[in-house]
Amino acid sequence: MANEFQYDSYSDLPPLPNFQTILMPSLLPPIPDKLLTLILPIIAYWGLSMVFHWIDTRDYFPRYRLHTPAEVSSRNKVSRWEVVRDVIIQQVVQTIVGWVLGMTEPDDVIGKEQYDIAVWARRIRIAQKAIPGLLALIGLDAAGLAKNMNASHPLLAGVVRGGQYSQLQLSHTSGGSVGSTTGFTAWENMLAKAMYWCVIPALQYGTAILVVDTWQYFLHRAMHMNKWMYTTFHSRHHRLYVPYAYGALYNHPFEGFLLDTLGASIAYKVAGMHTRQGMWFFTGSTLKTVDDHCGYALPWDPLQHLTSNNAGYHDVHHQSWGIKTNFSQPFFTFWDRVLGTVWTGGDVSARYEKAKIAAQNKVEKDGETRAITQSNVAESATQDPKPYQDDKTNATEILSIPREDQLPLPPPGKAELQAAGSRQQVLDDRKDGGAQVLVQEAAEEKEARNLLKKSARRRTPSSMSQTDSLKGLKDRVSGSMHGRAGAILGMESNR
Repeated sequence: MANEFQYDSYSDLPPLPNFQTILMPSLLPPIPDKLLTLILPIIAYWGLSMVFHWIDTRDYFPRYRLHTPAEVSSRNKVSRWEVVRDVIIQQVVQTIVGWVLGMTEPDDVIGKEQYDIAVWARRIRIAQKAIPGLLALIGLDAAGLAKNMNASHPLLAGVVRGGQYSQLQLSHTSGGSVGSTTGFTAWENMLAKAMYWCVIPALQYGTAILVVDTWQYFLHRAMHMNKWMYTTFHSRHHRLYVPYAYGALYNHPFEGFLLDTLGASIAYKVAGMHTRQGMWFFTGSTLKTVDDHCGYALPWDPLQHLTSNNAGYHDVHHQSWGIKTNFSQPFFTFWDRVLGTVWTGGDVSARYEKAKIAAQNKVEKDGETRAITQSNVAESATQDPKPYQDDKTNATEILSIPREDQLPLPPPGKAELQAAGSRQQVLDDRKDGGAQVLVQEAAEEKEARNLLKKSARRRTPSSMSQTDSLKGLKDRVSGSMHGRAGAILGMESNR
């Protein structure tokens, strides 16, 4: 497929080069890129999931766990085998949709890069034509300025003249006649290459991220705000009150298609990506989703520091007191913060204290330890209660639950309304929720608090430095909370 240069109305612009395209070689021959785009996200999902499962079963980093292994067994309402089965079903649907999507896409080609870069260089040259007029608006004579600086700064003079570079004259033939035009300057070529290789791909990935975050936020929020949608579809995912890595895509099949597969496909199309870009976008999205459900607040995990939407942030959404908050996923928390659905109660649960203590030296900044949940408890009293202003009034069934079975207690203000609405949603879920969920969580919370108190009383004398004291506390808390549950992480039934 060759492009023959033809002169057009931009006769003073440098000509565009001819090009010949060929099919782009596969990234991993002999596997076609379109097939690899279907395979890599699945490999990434199970590969990273098995890393975290290996860490779980070996109990390598107990101090950074958000929940104890015992909670995985006692609080989740679905067996690990059922989770694996349903994730595989979703990945089959994902693969079929991806194959259909690939059929609508042309094969990636190479050979046109220099032509496209020249097109961007032309656009840069055309944009310069506006400079004399802009200078005239502020009373400056472009021609006079260019004449004065032509000897010392010829390139800058050419910019001021509106992209006229007399020192770069080239001859050309068009329609049998010989003419002349200018070539591109070094800075135009450099900027054009930066646009083609860096700026445009960055904008494409940014657009895809914005689209998928927007799609998932509003559909995800709708599934929580509409009782029928929640109990029919989304409550299935929330059988995992204690999430773990390979449960990230445990969903109702219809929800999995609508929320994840279709959302990512629309983002890919809207962003105008080619196949290989889609390969990295789908794989990166998968890795991020798995990491968000891993159950660890690892201070050295880069995925947990790229944005504030990480495992601690999303863990709140799986708890009975935060299930109607923190809807954003998988990349940024923008929509939660703009629309007031971010959890405002801080690290309200004692379960998060051990992870915070363990990570203190790595996440400490300006004398303050970052909240595991990415939440500031002071916001509960200051933020607008919307959209939760009616949740406490509508949470009628909460009145029948003893206060000691509603632990942890959120701070007064917006967090109290969020917790009331969230717990009412759990009570509305007659199949996989109900009062027993609140009772179980309250019991675990009491145990976590008692262990923290006992560990605090066993601290070494005050003469020990604060750093050593915290280190001793974190080790004892981690050991106490995990030593009792070392052999329950197999493929057991959790019902």
